[in-house]
Amino acid sequence: MKGSMQKESQLVFWLFLLPALFAFIMVMVIPFFMGAFYAFTNWSSSAKLDGGLKFIGLKNFIDSFKDPAFIYSFGLTGVYTLLSMVTVNLIAFALALLVTSKLKLKNIYRAGFFIPNLIGGLILGYIWQFIFNNAIPALGKVIPFLSALADPQNLMLSKNTTAIIAMVIVSTWQYAGYIMMIYIAAIENVPEELHEAAKIDGANSWMRLRMITLPMVAQAFTVTMFLTLVFSFKQFDVNVSLTSGGPSTMLMNKPILGTELLALNIYNTAFISNNLAMGQARAVIFFIVLAIISLIQVYVNKKKEIEL
Repeated sequence: MKGSMQKESQLVFWLFLLPALFAFIMVMVIPFFMGAFYAFTNWSSSAKLDGGLKFIGLKNFIDSFKDPAFIYSFGLTGVYTLLSMVTVNLIAFALALLVTSKLKLKNIYRAGFFIPNLIGGLILGYIWQFIFNNAIPALGKVIPFLSALADPQNLMLSKNTTAIIAMVIVSTWQYAGYIMMIYIAAIENVPEELHEAAKIDGANSWMRLRMITLPMVAQAFTVTMFLTLVFSFKQFDVNVSLTSGGPSTMLMNKPILGTELLALNIYNTAFISNNLAMGQARAVIFFIVLAIISLIQVYVNKKKEIEL
């Protein structure tokens, strides 16, 4: 009787799992391996006209690393990811501390801080593009000490360095509320008795934060650092709608897009330049690098958890 019940529960388990598993294999696993195969070919929309699909080995990978635009996008993505990770986590943790304190209407604040995460990246980019290009210059025209902001040459999206900062601002505004919710869950799981005992011993707010809260939420830092790393490295929609990769710049005497992150570079290579195989090769490189960095980040954070 017991054995038949176990078999029946296993059957129910697989019946519920199979649809999701089938969808995952068809949509994720099979396309991934097909794409990895096409990265070693001359695959494009005109491959048949060029003599059919041919295996060309590592040529797409080698040519990618010879392309100044790809090298620039790779380095730019690293800088953007680092800036975004730091700002998102710092602001999210600060917001989490704020809304877990004895603040009136803190539940309303929680909802308000989380709402930007519900807005799609494309829409978000166009909204902030209007803010940077129209709203801020308009303020500069009516407020004397902000008059420099009304100069078209001082627009944040007009220069590469400030445009990247603008992208960091937008991504922070979008993701900080989501990451905040993870920190809230971790902070609220810290036993209140520890804080009460620390207060009795004379510990101030900073000491309690450093000696109690931070060590107790160390696991949350591992999760949030991983999420912000992946979110930032894969940034695409905000990049498209906010800057479209511009303004242009020069590298190795070749004009390239100055704010083109790696995901946008892969898209432009595959669909704008109609070089699908090279775009797929760059996607494989993208996957390998992101996987390695993510594993290193999780390992380092796990090690720090033990130290804390």
